[in-house]
Amino acid sequence: MQRNRGGPYKTEAATDLTRWRLTNVEGRQTWEYIPEGEAPKRPQTMLEKHVLGLDTSEFAPDLPTPSTAEEAAYNGLQFYSKLQAEDGHWAGDYGGPLFLTPGLVIVCYITNTPFTDEQTKEMIRYLKSVECPDGGWGLHTEGPPTVFGCALNYICLRLLGLPPDDPVLIRARALLHKLGGATGIPSWGKFWLAVLNVYKWEGIHNLFPEIWTLPEWLPIHPSHMWCHCRQVYLPMAYCYGARITAKETDLIRELREEIYVESYDSIEWSKQRSNVASADLYSPHSWILDTAYYFLDWYEMYHSKSWRQKSLDKIYEHICADDEFTKCISIGPISKTIQMLVRWHRDGPSHPVFLLHQDRVKDYLWLGLDGMKMTGTNGSQLWDTAFAIQMYMGCGANKRKEFRDTLDNAHAWLKLTQIPENPPEYSKFYRQMSRGGFPFSTKDCGWIVADCTADGLKAVLALQENCDFLSQEIPEEQLNQAIDVLLSMSNLLYGYSWVGMGYATYETKRGGKMLEMLNPSEVFGDIMIDYPYVELTSSVIQALKKFSNKHAYRNMEILWTVHLGLQYIKREQRKDGSWYGSWGVCFTYGAWFALEAFAAMSFRYDYNNVTEEMKKGCQWLVDHRLHDGGWGENFEACEIKEYVPAKKSQTVNTAWALMALMAVRYPDMEVLEGGIKILLKRQYSNGDFPQENIMGVFNKSCAIHYESYRNIFPVWALGRFAELYPDHRLARKQ
Repeated sequence: MQRNRGGPYKTEAATDLTRWRLTNVEGRQTWEYIPEGEAPKRPQTMLEKHVLGLDTSEFAPDLPTPSTAEEAAYNGLQFYSKLQAEDGHWAGDYGGPLFLTPGLVIVCYITNTPFTDEQTKEMIRYLKSVECPDGGWGLHTEGPPTVFGCALNYICLRLLGLPPDDPVLIRARALLHKLGGATGIPSWGKFWLAVLNVYKWEGIHNLFPEIWTLPEWLPIHPSHMWCHCRQVYLPMAYCYGARITAKETDLIRELREEIYVESYDSIEWSKQRSNVASADLYSPHSWILDTAYYFLDWYEMYHSKSWRQKSLDKIYEHICADDEFTKCISIGPISKTIQMLVRWHRDGPSHPVFLLHQDRVKDYLWLGLDGMKMTGTNGSQLWDTAFAIQMYMGCGANKRKEFRDTLDNAHAWLKLTQIPENPPEYSKFYRQMSRGGFPFSTKDCGWIVADCTADGLKAVLALQENCDFLSQEIPEEQLNQAIDVLLSMSNLLYGYSWVGMGYATYETKRGGKMLEMLNPSEVFGDIMIDYPYVELTSSVIQALKKFSNKHAYRNMEILWTVHLGLQYIKREQRKDGSWYGSWGVCFTYGAWFALEAFAAMSFRYDYNNVTEEMKKGCQWLVDHRLHDGGWGENFEACEIKEYVPAKKSQTVNTAWALMALMAVRYPDMEVLEGGIKILLKRQYSNGDFPQENIMGVFNKSCAIHYESYRNIFPVWALGRFAELYPDHRLARKQ
């Protein structure tokens, strides 16, 4: 079956796009539609027009054609400055996964949480626009059709109001039946169908709510799991234990007849627990997991009611704590929507926390070129803004007066976004210390991440050390707090310093790799524990080194940490010289971070301080150029963990490769020229760059879109080339 296209790409609007307005307050992004007949209070901004695919020529006219890298970078800076939101951050699309919007729509249907007519129309447009060429939907917008994608999005469109004879649904239903019907949906899909009352809870393996009351020293206790996994299965276990199920309606009865090959009443539900369609299966059950399910499913028939209630009370306490810590945003969209359902079920529809949950739905709804969708978190605000600032500083924007307000506003937003305090009793709820850290999205979300903290700190340091025009500064004490967070998150691998020290995502690595054999998701890889990653370790090395150049705080610990961090990155290099990138597509992404770490530790060609790992890493990049002199990779590389070249070079992959080579001052100018020429050729006349393939990924199997990447990284690469080679022919006018 054919894979879906990359995206997003503009499709015919379902509403009057000129009436949409995006409000940005302290990073919170909310879209509102101005009713017909009501006069707008303000005209649309460049940001709004750009993300909706409207004409932006009044804001971003054609610029002089660049003949040098410096001129092209300048054009890119001018364009991107006009996309800065009013609160100082950069907003953008963070969509791609196709199992998020259905879960939200299901919960809103059950809890009578209405969408506006305009939201509904644009959500329908989105799902129609990302339909696979063969019909149906996959796990994400670049994946082939799956039972998970087809069943959930079919149901989503029906709940949003489409009739079963809509052509899109006719195609999807035929494909779903061809794939075996919804009985073969993976476990997360079985959960959503059971909640909606179109699947029986008996068809789901025991989610064992009692695990939350077991002693924490047990290796299988949830406190040892990756926080994303922990926070998803927390409310899932509550729904399973409480058997939360939608009230039966005519629509639900119709869906029961539409999504299965056999009649609903004839299905033997207990035999469907391990039934997963081959089109969906990425992580098969281990024999250990199947053995555990055998005993857990037996236990479920005779479980202790008092222990079950005690377990549900414990889970509810954790859900309430997360709602309080994150203002009902949670760590991500799945946990947010299920926690919203739990609070409705337990506290009632008029409870203030449930009402806040309803309000916070808007934080996850993004209107883009292809319609409205639920995003992978409540945005990627800090991540995008930290990279944007480093791009500006890397291009020398601080030396140009026209960018002073841009940089000052971004700095003020960073200051606002740094987490001021740890959550109350955070260790009780298995949270990492967070005071001084930076989140992936917003301060309200509150979950800090190691590389977001590192890149947020790098951005702050770059601004405060090089911009004498800032209206305020982040005090030394708060910079030190960021260092405290980073040093607290290191992972000494296998307990031996000679092996190295790596950095995971939200927390220190808490569980052993054997826990991965209990991965119940079936569609994702490496979800059970938080692993160290090359990208995160590199970001932390760069931040700690940059900080220690001007500050003495905890200097000896920093020196030890960065030394061991580089040891880890060396050990992660493959025999062919490449590094696997876990959060981007894919090997060019890994190479960029790895070689930036070497450069931060002063291993560079121009210093005559070159390691064997650097040579092999650079040679891998050189050997994997495409015929046009650029670089490009397909998403499949993330899934199979092997390099898969794209048919043509991609601007973002090319920029990452160039940044990697230039970081260590790779001396072959012909290689660098080839990549720079690709970027010059691809840039639009207004300074923008084209949207090409999706460049983000999580958990090996799911692509996710970072709208900012197409601007930030090509411009950054052009600016670095211009800075490093001011006398080179590509860096001066012809």
